[in-house]
Amino acid sequence: MTLQRTIKAFVRKGEKRYVAECVELAVVTQGETVDETLANLQEAVALHLKGEDPANFGLAPNPTILVTMELEPVGAQA
Repeated sequence: MTLQRTIKAFVRKGEKRYVAECVELAVVTQGETVDETLANLQEAVALHLKGEDPANFGLAPNPTILVTMELEPVGAQA
């Protein structure tokens, strides 16, 4: 089995805050800014994996986080 070197996550704008959600891990976090959300995501993933063997999640040692952002075009109307 090949272990993944990246953890995929999506960041989107919620009603009031940005929300980050991992694909492979049960990790969801939020923040008021994109920077805060990304910092919270790093911390949440680190806490989730703390004391765990990443291989149990199909991950290589010291994986990185690959973030995809969902943005609306400027001036887009609902």
